[in-house]
Amino acid sequence: MTTTATKVLSDRINRIEVSATMAITAEALKMQAAGIDLANFGAGEPHFATPEHIKRAAIEAIEQNFSKYTAVAGVPQVRKAVVERHATDFGSNYTVEECVFTTGGKLALFNAIQVLVDHGDEVILPVPYWVSFKDIIQYAGGVPVFVEGREAEDFRITAQSIEAAITPRTKAIILNTPSNPSGAVVSPADLEAIVRLAHSRGIYVLLDECYVYLTYTGAAVSGGSFTDCKEHVVILGSLSKTYAMTGWRAGFALGPKQIIGAMSKLQSQSTSNTASVVQKAAIAALSGPQECVAEMRADYLRLRDQTLAGFKTIPGLTCTVPQGAFYVYPNIGSFLGKGGIRTAAELASKLLTEAHVVVVPGEAFGTTEHIRLSYAVSSAEVEKGITRMREFFQKLG
Repeated sequence: MTTTATKVLSDRINRIEVSATMAITAEALKMQAAGIDLANFGAGEPHFATPEHIKRAAIEAIEQNFSKYTAVAGVPQVRKAVVERHATDFGSNYTVEECVFTTGGKLALFNAIQVLVDHGDEVILPVPYWVSFKDIIQYAGGVPVFVEGREAEDFRITAQSIEAAITPRTKAIILNTPSNPSGAVVSPADLEAIVRLAHSRGIYVLLDECYVYLTYTGAAVSGGSFTDCKEHVVILGSLSKTYAMTGWRAGFALGPKQIIGAMSKLQSQSTSNTASVVQKAAIAALSGPQECVAEMRADYLRLRDQTLAGFKTIPGLTCTVPQGAFYVYPNIGSFLGKGGIRTAAELASKLLTEAHVVVVPGEAFGTTEHIRLSYAVSSAEVEKGITRMREFFQKLG
């Protein structure tokens, strides 16, 4: 008697992989649990504690029993806080109905792509890209169209390079500025040109602004500032990096009512509302004093410079100068082929097991000769990690 094998997993789940950064973090946690001292540059997570006024708002919400379901898109007060913060800082003009509050910025991205991208639709994606972009596009059945950022130009993406990638099947363009992993920033002129180009052709620009407040090149610019093009712009934001709230899972999207309504509908059938207490904390973060943001940004800039100075003591290691976020993306190509190391992934693995330094290999971000380090750590951690890396690479020769 024979039986026909039954397929267990869906095609869509087989189109994606486990997040590389989460996989690295899990392995690092195992080693730490075993008592191994690591220099951990893996996860992109602020080393600061959440500011006190934000924590206090959450505690007060608990004490006041603010613990019931809310509207799926968030209470009006949190959405009002989002649109007012964005309007104050970037000159946008969104309404409460054009905002949805989400369980982290990643959910905002996921939902936006799910409601916009059909099978076969093309989504332009600059390289290097954040690990989840490609997989979320493919999960929706979309086709990533890669635009290579030139390392010689600090991975900067231009309007010309985006325009050259547009085809009749282009549905959306994803821009992450400042960029994870490279720290590259799209110039204000190129950002405006891309938004206006997309608007003129009916293409949606999905702007990942998770690091928009961590820009070192002067005043930050948002695609939402070009209000006459807002019909084709979706802002994807997060409080995680700006306010050191990664574990709170607080994100949002701003965009046309039809798209935001569809995202809310999808959210109603998945996570429903973000935790009520988190919404209260978010109101305090967005509406309260903003000095903490400037203080954290200044410290990241200092840590960036310390990290880059450390790299200069490692012959063969080169690195572009990040203009934002809290990552460096050094080129390790000169070390490939040495010590039996063939790939960036193998080098990252050896750094972890032999030097006890946690990094993420460039393959996760679409390149083959890089590793990513998050310098959102203490100054002492940077020094420890650079020392271990220097010794590791010296042994490779």
